[in-house]
Amino acid sequence: MSIFRLHRRISKKYFQAKWLELLVRVKTYEGMMLAVIDADRLLDEVLARKGFKGKTAGERLVAAQKVLSNNDGVWYAHKLCNRLVHEPQIRLKKEEAKNALSGFKQALIDLGAL
Repeated sequence: MSIFRLHRRISKKYFQAKWLELLVRVKTYEGMMLAVIDADRLLDEVLARKGFKGKTAGERLVAAQKVLSNNDGVWYAHKLCNRLVHEPQIRLKKEEAKNALSGFKQALIDLGAL
C-alpha cells in the first residue's frame, strides 16, 4: 500500500457532518437500519476517495485492511449492512446496530474522515 493513499486529502468536515446526520436517526427502528446502511455507504465513499481499489465496497475494504485497526468490527458492520439490504425479513437488534456503528466509526477514524 502506498503512503500517498493515506495522505490523499478528504474533507473531514464533510464526513463529520454526514456522520452526525446518520446518528440522529438511531432513535427509531427504521432509523437504526438506515443509519447502518448509510454508515456503510459513507465508509465506501471514504475508501473510494482515498483511492483504495475495487469494484465493490467489500473489495475496497480488503484493499484497506492494513490501515484499519479493527478489521473484525468493520467486516461485522459491512456484512450486517448487506444482510439488511438483501434480507428484508431480518430483525435488527439495537446491540447489533450499536456494534456496527462502532465498527464503522473506528474505520472512519482510521482513514482520517472523523
